[in-house]
Amino acid sequence: MITPKEIVAMCRVDHDKTFRLKDHDPAWAGDPDVAKDQRKKFAEETLSQDVSDLAEAQQRLYASDSWSLLIIFQAMDAAGKDSTIKHVMSGVNPQGCQVFSFKHPSAEELDHNFLWRYTKAMPERGRIGIFNRSYYEEVLVVRVHSELVQAERIPAAKVDDDFWDDRFEDINALERHLSRNGTRVLKFFLNLSKDEQRKRFLKRLEEPSKNWKYSAADLAERAYWDDYMKAYEEAIRATSTKWAPWHVIPADHKWVARSIVARTIVEAVNAIDPQYPEIEPQDLEAIRAAEKQLKDEGKSKGKDKDKDKDKNKRDED
Repeated sequence: MITPKEIVAMCRVDHDKTFRLKDHDPAWAGDPDVAKDQRKKFAEETLSQDVSDLAEAQQRLYASDSWSLLIIFQAMDAAGKDSTIKHVMSGVNPQGCQVFSFKHPSAEELDHNFLWRYTKAMPERGRIGIFNRSYYEEVLVVRVHSELVQAERIPAAKVDDDFWDDRFEDINALERHLSRNGTRVLKFFLNLSKDEQRKRFLKRLEEPSKNWKYSAADLAERAYWDDYMKAYEEAIRATSTKWAPWHVIPADHKWVARSIVARTIVEAVNAIDPQYPEIEPQDLEAIRAAEKQLKDEGKSKGKDKDKDKDKNKRDED
């Protein structure tokens, strides 16, 4: 059976100008010669272990207060971004993690450059920041609906290939800056097939408990599927770098996507290898003294309890 490490490597997009989205199967679910229930069980066990490992690694990351981790999720509607974040980050201390979901930009945000509102939300040292959609929307939805550029009021903006190349360059520069200054960037594209999206949309409509998830905009954007796939392919090809590579995750099976994402994050934090702060000798002496004091208190309390028991026994006699 293929190992988790090999699966992560399979999904990672190296800095390769020949990247094609069609080479990545959204329905991939492991070795077909192995029974599906075995593959699913293996993925679930791996996810459970990785959730536990990530919780421990996040404690070290927080304590070291040096590196931070920025995790970016991009996907078409119904690809499972929310549920992936929920399952993968279930063991992480909320104090060390922050999630941002970016919606339509406000008037204030449109009065700044296209990266401004995202840079404000970057994670502090020691923390994990999660972007549920990100500045990549500026080369995805804005590219598919190029009329949105007008709202940004960029002086003399000419929306052509050079315009998008400039945005890719700006994004690469930002991520290089983050990498140089202690923020590790992980980028996930949850690769959902059009037919699986149709099934998930139907489920939202058929199950009353999921009706609230439906939006008329879902079907409207689905009509632009091919345009989005082209935009994703070009964005990934242009911005998958050595310092911030993309990972194209097969997302037709949620148990597959969650397992791969969790393993990728664990490997990234382990590569950083955050350590608990070293204790200076004088501080260590103070710690040992405090430890002894508390233990002595416990012994004293125990003796007092024994005395009380003896007294009560004598009183009974």
